[in-house]
Amino acid sequence: MPSRWIYDYFSPYEVHKHALRQTLYHGHSEYQEIVIAETECFGRCLILDNEFQSAERDEFIYHEAMVQPAMALHPDPKKVAIIGGGEGAAIREVLSHKTVEMAVMVDLDEKVVDCAKKYLPSFHDGSFSDERATILFEDGRKFLEETDVTFDVIIIDITCPLEAGPAYKLFTREFYDLVKRKLTPQGLLSVQASTVSHTALNTYSVISRTLSEVFTNVFPSVAHIPFFAMLWGFCLATNDVDPAQISREEIDRRISERVTRELRYYDGITHQALFNVPKYVRKALEEQTHVNLDNNPLMEQFPGLSEKG
Repeated sequence: MPSRWIYDYFSPYEVHKHALRQTLYHGHSEYQEIVIAETECFGRCLILDNEFQSAERDEFIYHEAMVQPAMALHPDPKKVAIIGGGEGAAIREVLSHKTVEMAVMVDLDEKVVDCAKKYLPSFHDGSFSDERATILFEDGRKFLEETDVTFDVIIIDITCPLEAGPAYKLFTREFYDLVKRKLTPQGLLSVQASTVSHTALNTYSVISRTLSEVFTNVFPSVAHIPFFAMLWGFCLATNDVDPAQISREEIDRRISERVTRELRYYDGITHQALFNVPKYVRKALEEQTHVNLDNNPLMEQFPGLSEKG
């Protein structure tokens, strides 16, 4: 049996643990605690402020589920913005599309990107140095307020709205209003939207409800992430396209024509599955009434991470 374990506490009553091979990095930036650990089963993983972000062995599920549907649904995505995504996997997925001429990644924390460059090469796969990529280190909201560019796709890949964390004001109605103004008429927004565990649906349902205050169409989706051992939620928001109206054959055709590498998770069949969320999730979404506001933000509280052994 392994002698060292890393524990991820989802609540005072639920913990997931992973056998720890080694801790590659542990430090603090100006904004958050950063841990890069290597686990026995899932390889290297990024942990920010005690919250697991993604793991080497299955991050392709999370990042393809978050990025590829929005990219495939747009008829010709040329300009894309990624808010967050410091490990580089989201921009990797964006740049897999040959239509993309400009991809701007805006992350608050340069130290996360530096750590990813050094310790997580399979995540970014060289994307930071792609000639189409621009990497900026500033507040994502401030960037959108000041840029004159409108984007075909915007991806929000930031940490969940943790109490005292840096991201909570990027989940509000005011922020989504700003995002909407920075999208082209056929533009799409994709948001990572927290866990869809049957015991912890509030954050996901609040994000979806808040988006629906701003966008004509909001489509929740879910994917099972083995590293998290649970369903994870995403939301696609647009004033134009309906994912259900695009056939699986058309999705496969667009992937074949546009994407320059083999996808491991997303295709036409998976596209249909992503947006068919379970009944208990639909019920929670229908019943949610809270709208997240700048002056009344939702902030999760996680018990944290610990190492034992």
